[in-house]
Amino acid sequence: MKLIVKSKKRYTITSALPYTNGRLHIGHLAGAYIPADIYARFKRITDNDVAYICGSDEHGVAISIRAKKENKTPKEIIDKYHALIKKSFDDFGISFDNYSRTSSKIHHETASEFFKFLNEKNCFEIKNSKQLYDPVENQFLADRFVEGECPHCGFEHAYGDQCENCGSSLSPEQLINPISKISGSKPIEKETTHWYLPLGKYVDFINDWFLKDKKDSAKSNVYGQVKSWIDQGLESRAITRDLDWGIPVPHKDGDGKVLYVWFDAPIGYISSTKEWAKNENKDWELYWKDKNTKLIHFIGKDNIVFHCIIFPIILKAHGNYILPENVPANEFLNLEGEKFSTSKNWAIWIDEFLNDFPGMQDSLRYTLTVNAPETKDNDFTWKDFQARNNNELVAIFGNFINRVFVLTHKYFDGIVPKFDSLDKVDNEILKRTYEIPKLISDSLDNYKFRYSINLLIDLARLGNKYLADQEPWKLHKSGNIKRVKTIMYVALQICGMLSTLSTPFLPNASKKIRDILNINEIKWTDLSFDDPIIEQNKTIKKPSLIFRKIEDEEIKNQIKKLKS
Repeated sequence: MKLIVKSKKRYTITSALPYTNGRLHIGHLAGAYIPADIYARFKRITDNDVAYICGSDEHGVAISIRAKKENKTPKEIIDKYHALIKKSFDDFGISFDNYSRTSSKIHHETASEFFKFLNEKNCFEIKNSKQLYDPVENQFLADRFVEGECPHCGFEHAYGDQCENCGSSLSPEQLINPISKISGSKPIEKETTHWYLPLGKYVDFINDWFLKDKKDSAKSNVYGQVKSWIDQGLESRAITRDLDWGIPVPHKDGDGKVLYVWFDAPIGYISSTKEWAKNENKDWELYWKDKNTKLIHFIGKDNIVFHCIIFPIILKAHGNYILPENVPANEFLNLEGEKFSTSKNWAIWIDEFLNDFPGMQDSLRYTLTVNAPETKDNDFTWKDFQARNNNELVAIFGNFINRVFVLTHKYFDGIVPKFDSLDKVDNEILKRTYEIPKLISDSLDNYKFRYSINLLIDLARLGNKYLADQEPWKLHKSGNIKRVKTIMYVALQICGMLSTLSTPFLPNASKKIRDILNINEIKWTDLSFDDPIIEQNKTIKKPSLIFRKIEDEEIKNQIKKLKS
């Protein structure tokens, strides 16, 4: 009996493109990268066709601000941080199929072609408007060059395009008491011409495609934010800017103007897919234009409007592209009760974490998943990280695996024992073990990552309880070797199942366990109750610890480092 029977499907999975104006911290991982990586690995191991796509977002105003701050060119900034970000992802083990960058030639061509195609279809409005201008620097101020008080919640450091406190979308002119982030001066208004995307024309489309069709499948936090936007009314949004850094507007009247980063950045998913497909000799259009492909965007809540309203409208206006199947956005992760702040260095940087805790990527993946901000903001603390690692990964998961392997070597020289028969308890345990793949699969299909990983730990708990109840060490001492063989065989099947089911969540631990068991990675669609994962008479290797304990002193040092 097959546990999971599914027809092969095609998935285009994306994670938000990180700005190349700084390093990555664990808040980034919790929002858009670990959930997407789990989902991509899950879809691969359930035998699907997956393209997991990402890349560096290198045209934002944040890049220009960082360049001015460091007295460097934007190109120097993006090259520096693209390399750092890509290395952090590689070292942490995020399994992108392609990680590109929006400064690449293929992206400039793709974004320019999009603009020209939409412009020829008369999808834009060309309007004159008064925009904020820095009289000291003699330049127009794009969104993030302006800071002021949010008109909705009163937050004093809202940007010209969005308030990161309440999530409202803004324009620079809406800010109360705006100042230029370049010179610190008060801006004046000056007339300029831009291309606008008339979002208001697509309200019926968003209502039908998202608010009606996605009502049951969208996460409540995502649905609520999109509905709020629609209820407030959609206004035309400029998709060009007066800047000297970005993709030049491909039009005879586009001198001195570039494409707005939130027009060009999501198109980066498409250009990155093109780059990957070219290298892999695949047809990229299947992943963006075939109606049988499912497009999934993993993002943080600050990007919901762009992925659920603006980018879908761009795709709809074009007419040749599929629309997102789902946008499972996470809320924000806080750190020790406070918001992450790169300017105050209130963050846990990924490169520093990997340096301080080498080989412990899975421990961080586990903590950020079991404590994920799926529908509301959540908090990461160093002490909780230690407790999750020591009390759950080490004491429950790792302890069960180690006990089984040690006892197998002690009693049977590392050979999986042959058994005569299973009793009622054994059959019940195996039945429950082989029910878990379907439960985890169903919950991951519904983007319930916290619930899914708890099912994995529950299986390890089940194994520990089985050993504690059956007490094979007592039976061995009393000479009941026949019963011990059956118990150890059942326990090894649970170990095999744990090694397989942990692949999306704890890829390093999964590989360690498989190496000891001498088995290859198993597709979940190949799992069968009638086909044991670990065969009788198979020799397993000597055990080694899957997880290590984190000492109090290590945590004290991290808290001290953070607060200093």
